[in-house]
Amino acid sequence: MIYKVYYQETKERNPKREQTQSLYIEAESEEAVHTLMRENTPHNVEYIQLLEGNHLDYEKENADFKLTEF
Repeated sequence: MIYKVYYQETKERNPKREQTQSLYIEAESEEAVHTLMRENTPHNVEYIQLLEGNHLDYEKENADFKLTEF
């Protein structure tokens, strides 16, 4: 399954909507995404969204769509 992860670059500052970034990860579950992010990045995860169906197709058409691998 493919997930879109919304995050802040660092856990040091308070989150600001304007600084929220996103990336795409393929994983078996939302818990697996949390584990990957915790073990491989210093990011502050805000939200993890499962992408499927039309929503996934829409995201794939976006020029920024690229699966992140750790």
